Order: sequence, then structure tokens, then C-alpha cells
Amino acid sequence: MTGLPLTTVDPARVLAASTEITSAALAGDDPDAVLPLVVRSAVELAGADLGLAMVTADDGTLTVEASSGGDDPVGIVLSSRSSAARAARTGVPVVADDFTTDPRTAPFVPKALRGYGPFAVAPFGTRERKIGALAVYRRKGAQPFSPDTVEVLAAFAAQAGLAVVLAEGSTARQRVAVYQERERIARDLHDVIIQRLYATGVQLDLLDRRLKLEGREAKRLADAVDQLDQTMAEVRATVRALRSADPGKPADVDLRGSVLAEARTAGELLGFEPEVRTEGDVADVPADLADHARAALREALSNVVRHSGARHVGIALRRTPDRLDLEVTDDGCGIPRGVAKRGLRHLEERALAAGGGCEITSSPRTGTTITWHVPLTG
Repeated sequence: MTGLPLTTVDPARVLAASTEITSAALAGDDPDAVLPLVVRSAVELAGADLGLAMVTADDGTLTVEASSGGDDPVGIVLSSRSSAARAARTGVPVVADDFTTDPRTAPFVPKALRGYGPFAVAPFGTRERKIGALAVYRRKGAQPFSPDTVEVLAAFAAQAGLAVVLAEGSTARQRVAVYQERERIARDLHDVIIQRLYATGVQLDLLDRRLKLEGREAKRLADAVDQLDQTMAEVRATVRALRSADPGKPADVDLRGSVLAEARTAGELLGFEPEVRTEGDVADVPADLADHARAALREALSNVVRHSGARHVGIALRRTPDRLDLEVTDDGCGIPRGVAKRGLRHLEERALAAGGGCEITSSPRTGTTITWHVPLTG
């Protein structure tokens, strides 16, 4: 019963809870959807009144991302000096009979949690991927958590953390697959369909000049050419939408906005967000060159995500009066043999088609730098 101590915890209950969470992770559920299940199970196993899953930020603070039982303090930020942050950082559980009076914990108790006393927190995640902390609470005056219960909580937090990491990996793989499929469709539309429509329009123009049509026939042919132009415009709009990092937003975001969006998307897959620098005004870069640059950036980042194992990625977008430069650098393992020609061929093709070029330098020691550039006219 919630609020009452559990002197022993049935191992079968722990196994059942871990299995349920792992099944949800392997089914491809989003990690954000798995977290509430983790917290609910922790509350039940520990006989607690409240459970919180907290995620560590870059500055060491913890943000409550999911809760179960009692109030709903989601969104609360805990100090980097709190016991929960210490447990997340060191991997050692912390337990207190009353965390509002214990000198280790009392200075960092949020107002929303002052109605609780007995407290236990365990690190949440894996050794390689420290997510944050999993904490349980009982109302003031309730029995403190027993050592056995704290041990169960710590073991469960480790198992559940692994499941969430699995969910993150599954979600990342799904995003990469969608990312690549959208780019393939966009490339086919742009490089095949539009080119054929354009060629058909040219042939119709030539036919018109040769036949020297007049009257109704001339108008019908002119209408057909106009419809082809309109169709090409619609296909180009579809291509821009497919290459948008966020398909829910308008496709006509400026080039800098697109670069930032692509960096955010890659950051979700890498576990950190690439550093982005822009120089010069890129707002008036011609739409076709902007489309090429977006696609080139996506291709480069896709290869970083899939092959590099990088810990730092930099994106530089530079515009001068007569040239647009895009540079993507990473400190990873370099491009594996055979990948450069296969995975990055389209980068070079896009640059050459626009009259530019693409240079790639890569080594296991220094990582990879891709420099993609096209001339600007007008």
C-alpha cells in the first residue's frame, strides 16, 4: 500500500516491472513516453507516495521530467549541489529519514516537496550514458526507506536506465531512417522528375517554333507549357518541404534558420548539439542554391551521425559577395574506407552542378572536414 514500508520486495515484481519497461523501449516507444512508466514502477516497488525521474542538464542541475503519485512537480529544477544531482554525478544512492531536516539535503528542498520526509534517490542511466536520477518520497511522518528497499531502487534504476537508453537508440535509428528516406525522395524529385519536366518544356518550345502554330492550337500549347512550369514549381516546393528539418514548419525558412534546425536534429541523434557559426547575410541566397546547401548539410551531418563517433561537431556557413561556403568539421574517427565515395558523392555532385566544388579531408587522428562551396551571381 502506498505510504507503507516494504520490508521485502518480491523479485518477481522487480523482474515484471523491468520487463515491461524494456518491452516498451524495444517496441520503439519514445523515451519521453517510457519515463512515466519507470517512475510509476519505482513508486510501486518502493512503497512510496511520490516518484520523480530527473534529467541532468549541461550545468549539472536536474529537471523533473516525469512524476507519479502525489503532486505533479514536473518542470522543477534542482540545484547541481542537491543530493539527487550528487547521486546522478557519482553513481552512489542517497537516502534520508527526513530530507527536509537532514543537513545533506535540507538546503536544496524545493517548496513543492516540503510535505515529504523519507527520501531515497539512485542514479539513473548507464555508465556511458548518465541520464539523471530516480527519486522516491514518502509523506512526513511515514516510515523511512529500508536499506533493502534502497538497494532494490538502485538496481531497478540501473535496469530502467538501460531500457531508456535503448529507447533513445531506437528513436535515433528511426529518425536517421526517416532522415535518409526523405532526402532520397527529395533527391529523386529534384534530379529526375524536375529535369524531365524541364526537358519536356524545352521540347514543346522547340515544337512551337518549328510548327509556328497560331490561334487555338498555339494557346493550347502555351497552356501546356504553363502547366509544366506550375508543376515544376509545386515539385520544388515539395522538395523544400522534404528537406526541411521540421516538416511541421513552413518550408520557406531562411537558410540560416534551416542550418540551425538541421543542427538541432543532428544534435538529437548525436547526444549533443553541433556548434553553428554564420558569417555574412545569407537571407537573400537564391532559393536553388539554398536548397543545395540544405541538402549538402544534411548529407554531411548524416555521415557524421552514422560513422564518426564524434564528440564535437562544428558547422560554419559563410557568405561573401560572390561565394557561399559551408564547412562541417568533426573530431571523430575519420571516414571509413569506401564511405567517402558512396556516402558523400552527392555532396560533390550538388556543388559541381551549381558551378562550385567540395573538398573532404579526413584521418583517424584529426577527424573530418568537409568544405562545400558554390559561386553566387547577381
